[in-house]
Amino acid sequence: MIIFPAIDLKDGKVVRLYKGDFSTVQQVADDPVATAMAFRSAGATHMHMVDLDGAKDGKRKNTEIVKAVSRVGLKIQLGGGLRTIQDLEAVFAMGIYRAVIGSAAVSDPDFVRSAVAHYGGDRIAVGIDTKDGRVRTAGWVEDAGIDYLDFARQMESLGVTKLIFTDIDTDGTLSGPSYDRLAALQEEVSCDIIASGGISCNKDIVRLSEMGLYGAIVGKAWYTGAVDLEDAILEGGDQ
Repeated sequence: MIIFPAIDLKDGKVVRLYKGDFSTVQQVADDPVATAMAFRSAGATHMHMVDLDGAKDGKRKNTEIVKAVSRVGLKIQLGGGLRTIQDLEAVFAMGIYRAVIGSAAVSDPDFVRSAVAHYGGDRIAVGIDTKDGRVRTAGWVEDAGIDYLDFARQMESLGVTKLIFTDIDTDGTLSGPSYDRLAALQEEVSCDIIASGGISCNKDIVRLSEMGLYGAIVGKAWYTGAVDLEDAILEGGDQ
């Protein structure tokens, strides 16, 4: 299972939110590049990054930072404000390995189909951000009115092979992942699933790995010291 330590960017700063609430934004690191280098030093080969400004407003404001972080040498998957093929071209040109399509996957499924056809399944992921089992968009503030399992099946039918599942009620809480919903998702689709939200300790990493998931995103738990990243990478197995 691949471990994806995470950097969330807002106004050029490394931040974390609580349950996706922008009013809870808290800066957790001074330097995005130094943070990415710390991930690499711990043995990480991949990284997850979100442009929160882009996710909420549809306008990416952290381009120069993304470029700088991409030069650290990790395989980065980036989400936030990616809504057109031109957006994808721009982030891949920065050195990003995988693009994460969020809100646009709900509003424009044809975009997803075109993206997968053009770039291939490994370079495109769809974020399934949920609250009470329903998909949320626009930086998690809008209820799309779609059941997350129905949405996952739709994305798979478009050729998507990578799904990032976030249960908003666990994100930033250190309360443990949403194991039941992850298991239900595994039953419904054959896509590679990356778990996001709620990881609280290294035991969570072990349990997710035992479930056979493709990946797990570690955010707040690393910044607070609750997860030892070196151990998590060893526990995850081949990276």
